[in-house]
Amino acid sequence: MLLGLTPGRRLLSHRHYLLQSRCINSVNTTRTALDSVLSTFRSICGEDGVSLGEAVRQQHGKDESVHRCCPPDVVVFPRCVEEVSALAKVCNNHRLPIIPFGTGTGLEGGVSAVTGGVCFSLRNMDQVLDVHQEDFDVTVEPGVTRKALNAYLRDTGLWFPVDPGADASLCGMAATSASGTNAVRYGTMRENVLNLEVVLADGNIIHTAGKGRRPRKTSAGYNLTNLFVGSEGTLGIITKTTLRLYGIPEAVVSAVCSFPSVQAAVDSTVQILQAGVPIARIEFLDDVMIDACNRFSSLSYPVTPTLFLEFHGSEQGLEEQVHTAEDITQSNGGSDFQWARDAETRDRLWKARHDAWYAALALRPGCKAYSTDVCVPLSRLPQIIVETKEDLIENRLTGPIAGHVGDGNFHCLMVVDPDDPEEQRGVHLFTERLARRALAMDGTCTGEHGVGLGKRALLCEEMGPMAVEVMQRLKDTLDPKNLMNPGKVLQPREL
Repeated sequence: MLLGLTPGRRLLSHRHYLLQSRCINSVNTTRTALDSVLSTFRSICGEDGVSLGEAVRQQHGKDESVHRCCPPDVVVFPRCVEEVSALAKVCNNHRLPIIPFGTGTGLEGGVSAVTGGVCFSLRNMDQVLDVHQEDFDVTVEPGVTRKALNAYLRDTGLWFPVDPGADASLCGMAATSASGTNAVRYGTMRENVLNLEVVLADGNIIHTAGKGRRPRKTSAGYNLTNLFVGSEGTLGIITKTTLRLYGIPEAVVSAVCSFPSVQAAVDSTVQILQAGVPIARIEFLDDVMIDACNRFSSLSYPVTPTLFLEFHGSEQGLEEQVHTAEDITQSNGGSDFQWARDAETRDRLWKARHDAWYAALALRPGCKAYSTDVCVPLSRLPQIIVETKEDLIENRLTGPIAGHVGDGNFHCLMVVDPDDPEEQRGVHLFTERLARRALAMDGTCTGEHGVGLGKRALLCEEMGPMAVEVMQRLKDTLDPKNLMNPGKVLQPREL
């Protein structure tokens, strides 16, 4: 219930009447409540820290996903954790839903205000607070993005390697348990978060590993840090994260290798990992995807299944890694490596990989894209990619495949005409088949994008009803009024 209104009525519709100066007499009570809360918000984060503007609300009601825009009723811009806490207490007292917002680069509708409420835009909290070079860790606020942190660290000899492609906020990456191209070597956010500062639904502030603590390992109590990593804003607002850092490798080299078939490329991936090669990145692109990247990024690679690889280490160590990897790829019919040794050429190569989303969209101008996100055990990877490719061809769907195959995670970038209901239905059925195919192979419906709005039913299939019930009990304990990003991850309870 919003601001004391009867259930089912929205603050947005009432505010619309107020802003249009219509029906004022009939909503005097509502106007008083609205003015009271907005006045309190402004007293906490300043006149410029509260926005009712249509454009601002629309901007904060949608991410990069196909889910429709659901704008919040108001957007607030806190500047510190104390302001986040004070705002959360007001929302808790008035039963206002709270939707955290970082950079809006998510892919599962995680910022949609499906029940209205207050969006907490955290962009003004953008400080790198503590860098401990000798301890290889850093603490950042939620407005700090991955690229901003690495630019800040440039002169320290350290970097943060988790790279989802988009320049996402680091606390947002923690909230979705993001990963990306480097996960095969450096792990996901779940392995790289040491501590979190979290504002709970009632405004209380907790530190999941203890205030100021940053040990490399701990056995103290329940693992609250990993409870909030991947919680997608449904349990609290992450206002600080302490992260592991890594030394910048002495030498880096990238390579491209083409293959006669999907099976050969994926078999090579599995064999390289089985040989113990500490590869930093190994990315798969099918023939449709490499063709799209060639066109979009002005490249000229053969239009066949392809691996993009990257090796990190010492000069001597790289020589051994590359030799082993080349032997394996050639035994599977792979081409000679095409090298990208200097930084400029490597950056161009990986920019092309990160631009795969836009390259796929360019295949059909005017269409929209949806990315699947399944992940399976490595031994099942060749089978699922081959079967998925056959499914796409059989159903005449446009879905170039790209993925972080080094950890069993791959994406079909489904390009669909938003004005063609039949095609949309076909894509939906395909994504359901793919997710269930992954579950049947002991995998997951989401390797790194999160559950959000679209995978709630699949989560229940994956985890089982009892495990989901435990999640619901945790949610009910930490957020008894269901104010934190409602409607995400867990299905609404049946009344």
